[in-house]
Amino acid sequence: MLGTGLIHIYYGDGKGKTTAAMGQAVRAAGSGLKVLVFQFMKDNSSSERKALEQIPGITCLPGKRHTKFYSQMNKDEKAEYRHYNTKALDEIIKFSVNFDVLVLDEAVCAVDLGLLSEKKLLDFLKHKPRGLEVIMTGHHVSENLLNMANYVTEMSKVKHPYDEGRTARQGIEF
Repeated sequence: MLGTGLIHIYYGDGKGKTTAAMGQAVRAAGSGLKVLVFQFMKDNSSSERKALEQIPGITCLPGKRHTKFYSQMNKDEKAEYRHYNTKALDEIIKFSVNFDVLVLDEAVCAVDLGLLSEKKLLDFLKHKPRGLEVIMTGHHVSENLLNMANYVTEMSKVKHPYDEGRTARQGIEF
């Protein structure tokens, strides 16, 4: 039994936020805990998702298909994506009562970009099921989310191949 359930945030400009969150999901499932995973800013094709879907005890909720990068979205697409994310969070809230651990990958990023209501997320965190452990990731975290979390880890980039113009590689960055 997890007791009260704590809140984790992995954030920053360094690599490893999603990797850490998914590693925690695997660890929890390996201990017999039931894990629910949702990825806010990603479609359903990430390499980690393909692996997680094969692990007993981990349930991956489907995300939005054919997601564009935020910088490629127009105003209407951003509004539609915010609406989609709001509805997704409503469903996650209802569904999460049956789980021990909830991973909200890129939730912090979605809040920062205005594609998810911070108020709605904070309200959920304040009233989440008692034993539910919540793990969130993203780049820039608000003071409100920082204050709500029990674990906060900042991933800081020192050096990255992107700086040399290299693109993301499947199995390493996605």
